[in-house]
Amino acid sequence: MRIRIKIGDITLYAKLNKTKTAKKVWEMLPFRSNFNTWGDEIYFSIPVDEELDETAKEEVEIGDLGYWPEGKAFCIFFGPTPISKGGKIIPASAVNIIGKIEGDPTCLRNVEEDEIILERA
Repeated sequence: MRIRIKIGDITLYAKLNKTKTAKKVWEMLPFRSNFNTWGDEIYFSIPVDEELDETAKEEVEIGDLGYWPEGKAFCIFFGPTPISKGGKIIPASAVNIIGKIEGDPTCLRNVEEDEIILERA
């Protein structure tokens, strides 16, 4: 399950994994939303309601896509958050890992738009 992520002039591709949460994200596409940032994380609410699953992590890697049950939010991690320490990427609380960006997500540090589009690729 491959998706396209567009923010202004930036287009990234990602692969979703085969978990129940990732499949629910796939089923709701296409999706358009305004987003927030928290350090080097983009997040926004999506119409998916899931609990933490077997993929849940309290430390993520650059390029990970997460689902944050507390905020019912899709998260894109491309660097440290305000609570990261020692080079680790730490979400606000545990997230389900639902996929991974293909390529270098650090270009997201340069976004000037506040709208994101997710679609099947």
